[in-house]
Amino acid sequence: MTMPSRSVLSRWAPLAISAGLAAGAAVVLRHVSPYAANSPLPGCPLYALTGIYCPGCGSTRCLYSLVHLDWAGAMAMNPLLVISLPFLLLMLLNNAGVRVRALDPLMRVLANPMVWLVVLVGYAVMRNLPWYPFSLLAPGVA
Repeated sequence: MTMPSRSVLSRWAPLAISAGLAAGAAVVLRHVSPYAANSPLPGCPLYALTGIYCPGCGSTRCLYSLVHLDWAGAMAMNPLLVISLPFLLLMLLNNAGVRVRALDPLMRVLANPMVWLVVLVGYAVMRNLPWYPFSLLAPGVA
C-alpha cells in the first residue's frame, strides 16, 4: 500500500476538514437551538460589547435555519452567508483541483482577498445603517 503524495494530501485536506466541520456543525445545529433561552451556542462578542453587527452576526441562527430547511429564516439572519456558501464551496473544490474552465474568471475574482475585504467591510457597514432597505440586513429582520 502506497501513501498518497504530500501534494495530494495538501490539496484535498482543506476540503475534507471543511466537510467534517460542516457535518459536525449540522449535527449540533440539528439538535441545539440558538433561539433557546439557555442555548450553549455563543453569541457574537462584538455585538455584545458594542451593539454593532459584524458580518458574521446571525450566522449561527442562519446555519440553524439552513439545517432545518428554513430558507426565509436563513436569509433573515445573514443573507451574505447564504449567498456566499456556494462560492465558498467552489473555492474549496478549486483548491482541491476540481476546476471548470468556464468558471475561471469567477475563480480569479473569488481568489482576490481584496474583493472579500471590500464585501465584508461594506456588508458590515450597510447592515448597521438604520434606514430601509439596509435595515433588512440586520439579523432577525424579515
